[in-house]
Amino acid sequence: MAIMALNPLARVPKPHLHFSLSIPHRSSSSFSRQSLLNPSRRRRAASFMASASLYHKELAAAKRAASLAARLCQAVQKAILISDVQSKADKSPVTVADYGSQAVVSLVLKMELPSESFSLVAEEDSGDLRNDGGQDTLKRITKLVNDTLSMDGTYNITVSEEDVLAAIDSGKSEGGPSGQHWVLDPIDGTKGFLRGDQYAIALALLDEGKVVLGVLACPNLPLGSIGNPDKDTSQNQTGCLFSAKIGCGTDMQLLNGSTANRIHVTSIENPADASIFESYEAAHSQHDLSSSIAQKLGVRAPPVRIDSQAKYGALARGDGAIYLRFPRPGYREKIWDHAAGCIVVSEAGGVATDAAGNDLDFSKGRYLDLDTGIVVTNKKLMPSLLNAVQHALKEQIQNAALL
Repeated sequence: MAIMALNPLARVPKPHLHFSLSIPHRSSSSFSRQSLLNPSRRRRAASFMASASLYHKELAAAKRAASLAARLCQAVQKAILISDVQSKADKSPVTVADYGSQAVVSLVLKMELPSESFSLVAEEDSGDLRNDGGQDTLKRITKLVNDTLSMDGTYNITVSEEDVLAAIDSGKSEGGPSGQHWVLDPIDGTKGFLRGDQYAIALALLDEGKVVLGVLACPNLPLGSIGNPDKDTSQNQTGCLFSAKIGCGTDMQLLNGSTANRIHVTSIENPADASIFESYEAAHSQHDLSSSIAQKLGVRAPPVRIDSQAKYGALARGDGAIYLRFPRPGYREKIWDHAAGCIVVSEAGGVATDAAGNDLDFSKGRYLDLDTGIVVTNKKLMPSLLNAVQHALKEQIQNAALL
């Protein structure tokens, strides 16, 4: 990798910078002198200050990496051609944007956070690109990566094809319960990306098996509400960046630069007033099971079906109240499909569990071992939701036995 006078900590302001990596901080006035006289408030203030100081650099680097990867993906989506699509062994579509996004995130994290113990658990590897017929695609990816890294003049770096291959392959880590591991889905919702619909660049950090921060870059998600016509949508802008850090809440801002705002899940308590998010693709989740759960809850609104972890972001800001994901039997969930989304929702006041109500465990490697499916909602709705889920699953088993 040819790097000339690279100092990732040096920042030269650029008037054409299109996205902001400033991390909003809580004003010191939030903890008044009077508040600090109260011992319990003083302890909460101290806890907040301690949490705010942790992972500060890591979150800034994650926001920068995901934002740059999103810019690459946007450029590809605008001019997508059938030749952009390759096939993996499992026949799922992979685009040059998948590879380019993973390479950009890997390179940026390594430059912003130099470490000999860098570990990345990610979806793609370079096997197809190294095979005969992959050379042209690799050239395109390398050009995209270099164009993206040079976008705002911050990185004085030119990467080679071998650098790109190495960056992609840095995602082969197995993760686990010890140390720190970045978790990346370079394009979550590839089919949505190919259709021109929703997708997300999802990046999270595990520390000793726990998700401690997460970023969702959602280039096609409107700033206004999705799936909720009663919510104000006057800000008709597109492209959202969600970020969350353990103990510090969840923020949302525009991808192309804006002040970040704190967001929260909906406070709806009556299941009948809830709306449900689920996967757009029927192959990704059992829509019939979700429908049965909705009926048992008395949900009146039709389901909102969108691709990717953009659902987590939309739920975190209160667009909907429930997210259901029930893959077909035999499917194993990958940690990169949920790590970033889970902390974005949980720090916004929500809860994510498996169908039995167990916390999601990201410490066991590249896969989530869980009971049947994933359910996400606010704390008030979760008991009734889990009850409906268990009844629907029991009914499904009984119906299957009769066939």
